[in-house]
Amino acid sequence: MNILLLGSGGREHAFARALSASELCSQLFIAPGNAGTLAHGKNIDLSINDFPAIGEFCVNQNIELVIVGPEEPLVKGIRNYFEADAHLKNIAFVGPDQTGAQMEGSKDWSKQFMQKYSIPTAAYATFTAENLDAGLRYIDQMQGTIVLKADGLAAGKGVLIIDDKEIAKAELQAMISELKFGSASSKVVIEEFLDGIELSVFVLSDGNGYKLLPSAKDYKRIGEGDTGLNTGGMGAVSPVPFADESFLSKVESQIVIPTIEGLKAEGITYKGFIFIGLMNVNGNPMVIEYNSRMGDPETEVVLPRIQSDLVALMLATAKGNLHETIVEIDPRAATTIMLVSEGYPGDYEKGKEITGLENVEGSFVFHAGTKLGADGQLLSNGGRVLAITSLANTLAEALAMSNKNAEKVIFSNKYYRKDIGYEF
Repeated sequence: MNILLLGSGGREHAFARALSASELCSQLFIAPGNAGTLAHGKNIDLSINDFPAIGEFCVNQNIELVIVGPEEPLVKGIRNYFEADAHLKNIAFVGPDQTGAQMEGSKDWSKQFMQKYSIPTAAYATFTAENLDAGLRYIDQMQGTIVLKADGLAAGKGVLIIDDKEIAKAELQAMISELKFGSASSKVVIEEFLDGIELSVFVLSDGNGYKLLPSAKDYKRIGEGDTGLNTGGMGAVSPVPFADESFLSKVESQIVIPTIEGLKAEGITYKGFIFIGLMNVNGNPMVIEYNSRMGDPETEVVLPRIQSDLVALMLATAKGNLHETIVEIDPRAATTIMLVSEGYPGDYEKGKEITGLENVEGSFVFHAGTKLGADGQLLSNGGRVLAITSLANTLAEALAMSNKNAEKVIFSNKYYRKDIGYEF
């Protein structure tokens, strides 16, 4: 069958590799893709938010399966667009509708959902320009560290963790009154800080049942020892050593099942991935956030561990037949280390020539921000440039291989964290 994958990052390269390996895949198109996805299919110059152009392409190329990688088109309602079009509504589609995507599109919506269905999460309150003064008073009465979250999509940059109340109040005013994160912060969720260790659990839902995918932990801070600014992710490991059978059983019973049942109760037929960002607080899982798609760079360690045919899993998800499938997981550990451009997550330069990929041995190289130059040379085209993923019997062995191969890739002003997985 012909498949269309939307997106252009490391997540989509990992998807493209897995999808193209399936015997069910006749031709894979990636829109817009990157220099790495070219090895697995054909890149198409389409905007992920140009729904009419995407729909026309699907009709012209006889697309039978669409998979949406990033969150923005989901939050903007691409599934709704397909379902409303007579020529598109019968195409198998992986990704929630606009209402389901509010799990990620609105922090306030997701917090209300968790509260309604008794899903463990941090105490919170939501504020806008209309009740900003109440928000300032709310901060005054809080104890300890304060978390401010922009309600809408902010490209992973809309969360502030602050220890000083006066700074927190100034930031709240900047977010709401000055729209520090654009319209995404016109509404702000203020949360209590959860003290623990983060991890992520991924769920595949067909609207009725679900399948648990491997757990993962990513590292968002730019600096070693988890210091400095938040990024989109500097690396990841899977599985998470402390997420043993007992802990994951709590996650399933206290969070996953209530989430799936809550979506049903809301009348939301959710067909796609649910990313559940968790905090392990003294052995108990609490939800930090939902995402309506797979994470990045977590995808680069989760998908390589899935041994089942990914196209078959995607079709079962779209058609409501997940209960008929088995998700087979590679018992080995996977690690990924992200090579980024110096200056990221702030200002950075693009267009740096990348060499040395032919020297990488025993690891996958997933392209996150790359393009081909006029003469066919590989160039950097983003803050996060390449992800080096390795599989081995232990996390230590996988990390050693990823680090070894990260050294072999060369581009000007390359930076990467050498301590991914340091706490394990």
